[in-house]
Amino acid sequence: MELIFIRHAQGEHTLNLPESLHLTNPSLSIQGRIQAQKLRSTLPLTSEDVLIVSPTLRTLQTASIWSDTVDCDKLVHPLVSPRIFPPRLAAKTLSCDELLDLERLQIEFPTFVPEPNLASSLWSTGINLLAEIDLTCWLKSSLIFAGACNAIEFILSHMMEP
Repeated sequence: MELIFIRHAQGEHTLNLPESLHLTNPSLSIQGRIQAQKLRSTLPLTSEDVLIVSPTLRTLQTASIWSDTVDCDKLVHPLVSPRIFPPRLAAKTLSCDELLDLERLQIEFPTFVPEPNLASSLWSTGINLLAEIDLTCWLKSSLIFAGACNAIEFILSHMMEP
């Protein structure tokens, strides 16, 4: 198994900082849509690949544009959602990092499958404010499952920009 981590394409929440960080569920910007299309040639997908995508609008849009013509597995998982780093106890999730609810996810992205068998709290709050020990336990159980897969797994998430 090979894991490749990819940051979502440019979102509208980065266009007018810091005010734009308060946008709820920001979409991709025009430049972000172009970046997502370029992924098709930069990192072409095959039907054997697996996309694991954060449940935010901009990551799902990036993955949807990138994988539009490929019938690969598309899994949505809150364990790759935004995370405040370093963790702070009194922190609050920014509006731009709120997760899509499952109903909207399934309506707007019907080819993406939400990860089953997860606590409902992960779908409502994600991992942003999850205690480090709880996050570690969830990640270990997910990596054991992923290790059984021989495909290339692309994890589309929210890593820091270089």
